[in-house]
Amino acid sequence: MSITNHIKDLPRSARAPAKRPTRAEAEAAVRVLLAWTGENPSREGLRQTPARVVEAYEEFFSGYNSDPISWLDDAESDMSGGYDDIILLKGIRVQSFCEHHLTPFEGSAHLAYLPDKKVVGLSRLVRVVETCARRLQTQEALTEQIIQSINTGLAPRGCALIIEAEHQCMSFRGIKQSGIKTVTSKYCGEFDTDAALRQRFAALTS
Repeated sequence: MSITNHIKDLPRSARAPAKRPTRAEAEAAVRVLLAWTGENPSREGLRQTPARVVEAYEEFFSGYNSDPISWLDDAESDMSGGYDDIILLKGIRVQSFCEHHLTPFEGSAHLAYLPDKKVVGLSRLVRVVETCARRLQTQEALTEQIIQSINTGLAPRGCALIIEAEHQCMSFRGIKQSGIKTVTSKYCGEFDTDAALRQRFAALTS
């Protein structure tokens, strides 16, 4: 599946605009925001800030430049050596940005799948999570995107995902409560239909 086709299936928040602004326009927008806060964008400490912010945004939102499913293109059918049980990656670091306030949320993901005909290198699964995370979205949407990517790219007998993350939109603003973890989960295939299998997954990730 091409990145163009895959983006069509993503929520509106994950789609690029019809015309992407230039780098100069992006830097000008940062200067406007700095001025709006009451700062002087021309003072010594802030002169290079617009360029730095745009450069940082290129890294923060690099997920728009690639298709997460492409990391699974080299999945093979003969890598498992006959292994057909749960393959689990526990504690994948998740760093993303909330689309509501452009503030970060950070935590960990526990991702598992039951191989059918395809097995992929473990680092490729981490790349799927990273690519999906480097976009603006809610944690709920991120959970859905990761599962959809794994399900489409590997066609496993089942897959499961739990994400636990702390959101700075709650810790730095609003209720200003730190340490609160938001937990989202998604199951498909045998993980969705087999309660005992979900219990095994929960036990392995606890």
